[in-house]
Amino acid sequence: MMRKLIIASTSTVYGSGYLEYILPELENFFQEVEEVVFIPYARPGGISHDEYTAIAQKGFARINKKIVGLHTFKDPEKALKKAEAVFTGGGNTFLLVTQLYKLKLMPVLRERIYEGMRYFGTSAGANITGLTMQTTNDMPIVYPPSFKTLGAVPFNINPHYIDPVEGAKHMGETRETRIKEFHKINTEPVIGLREGSWLEVTGDRIVLKGTYKARVFEQNKVPYEIVRGSVVEL
Repeated sequence: MMRKLIIASTSTVYGSGYLEYILPELENFFQEVEEVVFIPYARPGGISHDEYTAIAQKGFARINKKIVGLHTFKDPEKALKKAEAVFTGGGNTFLLVTQLYKLKLMPVLRERIYEGMRYFGTSAGANITGLTMQTTNDMPIVYPPSFKTLGAVPFNINPHYIDPVEGAKHMGETRETRIKEFHKINTEPVIGLREGSWLEVTGDRIVLKGTYKARVFEQNKVPYEIVRGSVVEL
């Protein structure tokens, strides 16, 4: 089982261009890959698949990699089976998961990941690497057949994790509160990934990389922080 994944909180950190903060990592990760199949189904802001693919292509052009949108293939299942590598962008996780199930691609993508195909996911594309999509931040704009996702890692992801802001007057639930609510009913561990950080998965080894610590939530335990360079053991 030689999984090779980069699971990133976001595609864009404040003050930088699309994928700019993580390009050195991607250049190394995709070093032996010529073409990356892009899954545009999450469609941030409702943009078209073509528009989203063009954004991804512009980002990957900086490391001399070709992006091809999965939506352009007549047989997307066959395309995934032949893909050298896959990038799934952010947007709405409910929409992404619904489309993957509709096209019967979820099991194919999981199989390819466990075969060792390189996978890079940001935001919604990171959410689906977990056991379920139930710790997404997105609104349920469509109804997926299942909340079960790829299970490429043995926990759930909460991308764009934010800490309470001291002195803020917002009276809604904090991200931590919502994850604790999740754990009143569900048992899956959750990693809160702050923007600018990512998980690198190589086989069974999962390492936190990037700028910030990550916050780990386990049912019936006090949440705790792990520092960059930490091996995740859940």
